[in-house]
Amino acid sequence: MEHKTTLGKSSLHVPRMGIGAMTWGDPRGLARLHPAKIAYGGAHGFEEEQRALETGMVAGVNLFDTAAMYSGGAAERRLGELARGRDIIIATKYPSGFSFRVEDFPKELEASLARLGRDSIDLYQHHYPSNRISIPQLMDQLADAVEAGKVKTVGVSNYSVEQMREAHMALARRGIPLASNQVQYSLLYRKPEVDGVLDACRELGITLIAYSPLAMGALTGKYSAKVKASGLRRILPNFNKKAMDAVQPVVELLRQIGDRYGKNPSQVALRWLIENENVLPIPGAKNGKQASENIDALSFSLTPEEVEMLERVTLAWRV
Repeated sequence: MEHKTTLGKSSLHVPRMGIGAMTWGDPRGLARLHPAKIAYGGAHGFEEEQRALETGMVAGVNLFDTAAMYSGGAAERRLGELARGRDIIIATKYPSGFSFRVEDFPKELEASLARLGRDSIDLYQHHYPSNRISIPQLMDQLADAVEAGKVKTVGVSNYSVEQMREAHMALARRGIPLASNQVQYSLLYRKPEVDGVLDACRELGITLIAYSPLAMGALTGKYSAKVKASGLRRILPNFNKKAMDAVQPVVELLRQIGDRYGKNPSQVALRWLIENENVLPIPGAKNGKQASENIDALSFSLTPEEVEMLERVTLAWRV
């Protein structure tokens, strides 16, 4: 399978995997209490994040995803700082808070550009849909930004089938493709297969960007009923004893398949997503070691039989 692809029907060429930079940066004040920091740990520092970025660059994985909302803008600032002078594809999301109105879009865009230190954003995604926001009006604002050269490619995030179709149609009227929809998708969260999002992405030529592709670490094999999770994971229902017991057959199969290729469970779980040509996972990486392990999922392929085995063992999560 090729290591490069085109994002949807846009002209943006991207690797078959991205790197999530949600936890990057050193937040100040209340931003330290951001759920991402609590769940995944605090900032690992400039040097470790630089190693993650450089590891991706060396491997040709130069797509990095962040958001204005992450750590009060600290993640965007750090990614912008590390990206200077490098051939990096930056995907970010807006808005920076939950009181967003369509008329706030130009201000949000300028703020993200300033934090990133860039004149344009490669992929700009609306983070969360809202009944208070007119999707056609918002897409018109994005189209204006594309025509002004401040946004290269348009995406959305957490959009339902109906919302995605509405955005796709509004952009099409301006001659601009909707390139991507970023949603949660993993072996332990197969909802996009049953709610129509994956099928609609295929129909419309939209790339599904999969966030949380390792189910917050549940697919790594690091946690079990005996090995307790730390931080926010400790109180999440999918990390309690019952949930961990249910996941163990999945992790064991991932481990068995991985042993055939010299890979670990995480790499097999990521590879399952990559085998779908319309899906692009963006696992987070806090340091060079994590980035290197994730990227190694590009170095092998699963057989159709192995893909089917994984899909059978995770049928309970296809809801």
